Amino acid sequence: MIETKRLFFRRYTQNDIELLFGMTSDPNMMRYIRHGKPWTKEETLQSLERYISWNEKEMGLYLAFSKDDGKMMGHSGLIPQDIEGKNEVEVGYWVVKDFWGKGYGYEQASAWKDYGLNLMKQRRLISLIQHQNIGSIKVAQKNGMKYEKDIDLNGKCAAVYSIEVSE
Repeated sequence: MIETKRLFFRRYTQNDIELLFGMTSDPNMMRYIRHGKPWTKEETLQSLERYISWNEKEMGLYLAFSKDDGKMMGHSGLIPQDIEGKNEVEVGYWVVKDFWGKGYGYEQASAWKDYGLNLMKQRRLISLIQHQNIGSIKVAQKNGMKYEKDIDLNGKCAAVYSIEVSE
């Protein structure tokens, strides 16, 4: 599993429902995720099952923890997406609100971009970001991604940021 200077990552397990619900029940964290509202426990459980399934295929979201004190900082990873009928791989990242503005979003996104391009040999990666989420847009741009287009994502307008490498 990959690491960064300050973070280590691990797969989700069934025991992580409370960690995940701690993020998904926070209105500030969820403002730009899916429908923009906190998730119910059932929505969170369904997502946890999906994350575990993705992890079994070496994809999806992984919990991120501080190497210094073991605190959960968020989650991130490479997420399989179907965008307008095309299979894509998204660099996704969440940072727990207490750690916003400290560079953890970019640290996670950069590590997963490198993993996806160099180890998984992906030629293209995307990030899907609602336009109001200025922090995530800055992370994507710093991560070398460029605005490509707008799409409808679950009834919300989202920007596709992408990076492509030639063979």
